[in-house]
Amino acid sequence: MPMVPLAPSSRRAALALLSAGLLAGCASRPAPRATAGGGAAARRAPADPVPPTQTPLALDPAEREGAVAQALLLINTPYTYGGNTPQGGFDCSGLIHYVFRQVGGAVPRLPRSTAQWAAATVPVDDARMQRGDLVFFNTTGAPFSHMGLYVGGEQFVHAPSSGGTVRKDSLSSRYFATRYLGARRVFAA
Repeated sequence: MPMVPLAPSSRRAALALLSAGLLAGCASRPAPRATAGGGAAARRAPADPVPPTQTPLALDPAEREGAVAQALLLINTPYTYGGNTPQGGFDCSGLIHYVFRQVGGAVPRLPRSTAQWAAATVPVDDARMQRGDLVFFNTTGAPFSHMGLYVGGEQFVHAPSSGGTVRKDSLSSRYFATRYLGARRVFAA
């Protein structure tokens, strides 16, 4: 079958769709792997933390609880790849972007993709993790391919995958424990 060239407007639309997909930063969750014993997996120790590659965000620490409350209010919002509003649904980085846009007010720049969030945040040791910190995972074979907002008690809120909804999960679950990369801070010390 011969290839039909795309009109310039169709090429631009295809490029825009591809760009949006690359910026979204989250992918559908693969099927979980079984672990010996069938129970919750121990969280693996993160590799050496990756330092920020740009000037770190330093949001007002007084907004921590507001961020947690906002994320909890969004539970059950549908997952939408590339989504960043409650009406249109969320992907993982769109959820975080929306939460911090709501509590951060006039922050001049907020990252959008998981890799951008990682580049603009400071690693934090798990023992010092606080509510409102970000947690990152490798769910696709690439670092920082998924993220969520830590809400305390080993729990985080995230937008997990196509067909799902925003929900709270455990860092110690079989799926996430083995893919955990570490926590990062968006707030000033």
